[in-house]
Amino acid sequence: MTTPAGTVLAPLAARYASWLALPADQTNQVETEPELVRAMPVILRIERDPAPARTPLLEAAAAAAVAVCLDPRAEPEGEWHEPVSAWVAGHIRKVSRRARGAHWQAAQGFPGVTVEVDGASARALVPGLVVETPKEISRLQISGSDLPADEPGAVADGVPVLWLNPAVPLTAGKAAAQVGHASMLLAALLDEPDIKTWAGIGFRCAVRMPTRDQWAALHPGDDPAGAWQNRRVIAVRDAGFTEVTPGTVTVLAQWRA
Repeated sequence: MTTPAGTVLAPLAARYASWLALPADQTNQVETEPELVRAMPVILRIERDPAPARTPLLEAAAAAAVAVCLDPRAEPEGEWHEPVSAWVAGHIRKVSRRARGAHWQAAQGFPGVTVEVDGASARALVPGLVVETPKEISRLQISGSDLPADEPGAVADGVPVLWLNPAVPLTAGKAAAQVGHASMLLAALLDEPDIKTWAGIGFRCAVRMPTRDQWAALHPGDDPAGAWQNRRVIAVRDAGFTEVTPGTVTVLAQWRA
C-alpha cells in the first residue's frame, strides 16, 4: 500500500523548493474568492488554571497536525482523503483557536486528532472551507492565545526538532500554526521507513529556540535541496497574513534519526 506521505502530502513536497524561491511579495498569493479558502483549525487547550506550558502545547500542535495528514482515514479510500488532499493541493493555511472547559470538550466531537504532551493538549481538525467552519469552532477565539516562555529540557534521542526563528517573536497561536506547517513539510520529504519510525512515537516533536548563530548555521539559504540532503533541515516560509511580513522563515525543522 502506498503510504499517505506518498499521496496526500506529495504536492507539498513537490512545491517546497519553488515556494522558498518566490519573491517575498508573492508568498501570500492564495485563492482570491473567500469561499474557496481552506484551512485546518488547530484547537489549543488553554485553561485558566492551570495554564499549559508553551513548549509542550506547541509540540502537541505540531504532532496533531501531521497526525491528521498521515492518519489512515486520509489515505485514498479513507473518509478524510478528499478534504485533506484538497487542502494540501493549495495553501496549507491553519487557524489556531483557544478553548477551555466545555468548549474544549465540544471540539472533540469534530473529526481530527488530539495530542497531549506533558499535560498540554491540542486538537487538529480535518481541514475544510473556512466559510463552512462549524459554529462551535468558529466562535472560539483566535486572539489571547499567548503564553510565557518556558525552559524545556534536553531533546530526547530520535525526536525531530522544530527550531523557532530567534529573531521573530510569535504568539503561541501563531507559533502553533507554524510548527504544524513544519511537521507536515518534514513528513512530506521523509521516506517510508522514517515515517513508520516517527509514527511509532506518535509523531512527537521537540520545539526549541536556537541561538542566532545556530539558526544561521542550519538555515537552507539558497540551497534547500542541499540543506535537506546534508543536514536534514527544511524551512517554513510564512505567507505573512498575520504577525510577520511575507516571506519570513519562521521555523526550521530538523530530522534526527
